[in-house]
Amino acid sequence: MISIITAVHNQLAINKIFLEYLKKYTHHPYELIIIDNNSTDGTREFFKENGAIVIENDANYSYPYTQNQGIKAAKYDVFAFLNNDITVAPNWDKHILEAMKANALDVATVCGIERLESKEVTKEYGRRWKRIKNIISFFNRSEWSFRLMHQLMYGNWEKFSEARHQQFGNKCIEGFVGNSVVFTRRALDLLGLYDERIQAADFDLYVRAKKRFLEHGDIKPCYIALGVYNHHYIRVTLKSKPPVFADASQMIKLEDKWTAEELALYMKDNVTT
Repeated sequence: MISIITAVHNQLAINKIFLEYLKKYTHHPYELIIIDNNSTDGTREFFKENGAIVIENDANYSYPYTQNQGIKAAKYDVFAFLNNDITVAPNWDKHILEAMKANALDVATVCGIERLESKEVTKEYGRRWKRIKNIISFFNRSEWSFRLMHQLMYGNWEKFSEARHQQFGNKCIEGFVGNSVVFTRRALDLLGLYDERIQAADFDLYVRAKKRFLEHGDIKPCYIALGVYNHHYIRVTLKSKPPVFADASQMIKLEDKWTAEELALYMKDNVTT
């Protein structure tokens, strides 16, 4: 059983694609917890009609604040923090949990455009996606255009996803991709909730896990499961120009919490070789 936690503000077109792929390709039973940040385009109603647990905020709140809301509402012992602007791979949950078990991990992410098995492959995918996105999204930012971009990027999504899983299986590399983060309740007990002062709280989680590993050794750092690839549309939320966060006044930068020396130490393995 998995608790899937996703925060949204409007973006009905991308939300429809997200839920379609989630329903089609999630293997294990799950609860979907949607934190709706005062959507006005029918998004809130859409998720309610499709059986999600919807937490209704009266304003747009930051990433860590909403993720903690989801954690507190969750029933299960595996948490999957998914961006709404992704399409999940077939059996994404089954495969990442298998990789976590095989590598004794409590925190893991998928791979994707942002981070793959090497710098060269990551650059190749990034350049290809940028060309496709810039051409199509220049003309239209509709459900149709998002689907077309995905089709042009991957062709047959099932075959692409299966080929990656066949190639990499349960292989993992240390690092972090923030659009799909999975961790166990044990990790929550050891690391605590998301730091609500930091919008980049997913990277803060990566740093905290590495720090805990180095100082106590009772949890491994975060790893990327190379056999599980979720597509991320990237910057869709920012380009939609959401309202300023209701809790913006309390936010600090990652660099305000961690010194340059700490970040250099804890982030040094978050680089593809």
